[in-house]
Amino acid sequence: MELNPLLDELGTYPFARLTDARVKLEARGERLIDFGVGEPREETPALIRAALTDAIANEPISAYPLAAGLPELRESITAWIGRRFGVHLSSDLEVLPTLGSKEAIFHLAQVLVGKDSFRDVIAVTTPGYPVPARGARFAGAEVFEVPLDPAQDWLPDLAAIPAALWRRLAILWVNVPNNPTGAVAPAGWFEALTERCRREGVLLASDEAYSEIWLDGSPPRSVLEVDDPTHVLAFNSLSKRSAMPGYRSGFVAGDPMLIAAMKQVRPSIGVTPQTFVQRASIAAWNDEAHVVEMRERYRAKRDIVVPALRAAGLEPVGGPGGFFLWCRITDGTDAEVVAERLLRHGIVVAPGTFFGPSGAGHVRVALVPSLDDCRRAAESLYTVAG
Repeated sequence: MELNPLLDELGTYPFARLTDARVKLEARGERLIDFGVGEPREETPALIRAALTDAIANEPISAYPLAAGLPELRESITAWIGRRFGVHLSSDLEVLPTLGSKEAIFHLAQVLVGKDSFRDVIAVTTPGYPVPARGARFAGAEVFEVPLDPAQDWLPDLAAIPAALWRRLAILWVNVPNNPTGAVAPAGWFEALTERCRREGVLLASDEAYSEIWLDGSPPRSVLEVDDPTHVLAFNSLSKRSAMPGYRSGFVAGDPMLIAAMKQVRPSIGVTPQTFVQRASIAAWNDEAHVVEMRERYRAKRDIVVPALRAAGLEPVGGPGGFFLWCRITDGTDAEVVAERLLRHGIVVAPGTFFGPSGAGHVRVALVPSLDDCRRAAESLYTVAG
């Protein structure tokens, strides 16, 4: 049987490799503290769990979920966008619930790029989350990598996009707050970028899964804050905001023509969250108190871990967004060598090269272990420092 050759070209998803290594060590009885995979390990708030169980109890007959999601969920998401970003969207035309944000990010290229499309290039930022590029390649698009520039606070170096390439671009992906660097958008940045994309006929797609986690400064901004939602889409999720990674619930919002196109595609894919998950999601989007508590917890973890990282030769150099610390390896040791050394001390981190070759010389530390584990990890890091 012949498989798609792209599977061999892409290789194993990098975080699957990290998980495999961790599982093998734990099977040998080794206790690890995992800062590698960015999966929240906080308890899902009780009010959300209660909404889930109530939905199951109140709906004993299971039915296929609507491809466009429950109207009540769309209204809840729309209201949250209004409170958070001061933007008023149509819950019927400009908002679509998704099965987390990953699947919608992956499938977007299939909506815009076809067999004979002239616009057959999708631009992604690097180092970065690999899913937009993988989705582009499965759709048959060419991928162009836009480097993040440390001199511009890890924002994309748009000057790296050749003038002629703009005419072939279908999508320009950005990710702010950024994974892995924590970069956030300054005032006016989204507006200028949106204006350029509209002028060039390019969709600006913004992955904003970390918009509700910031370690310092002002709340991160959204692409939805521009005056007009045409030519823009924002993707967000409850995985990080509300510690709901296993629920798989998020949304895409923005350009009504593109939302309509995604609604047209999605019944063929079957990727709307289960109805009981949607009802739990309504409870999550309607509550902010648990999100405030979550942010404070991540900041407390940051305060514990940063001094120990510095002592071990890992200097945080990224921005304040998300729950990641993007650390430069101060002695120039290869990132995978550093990750292996820390693993021998029971600490898992993600080598920067997992996010692309330009991540060399860095590791990413996800502040997802418990506070107690962060304290234990700090003690181990001081041991590494000698």
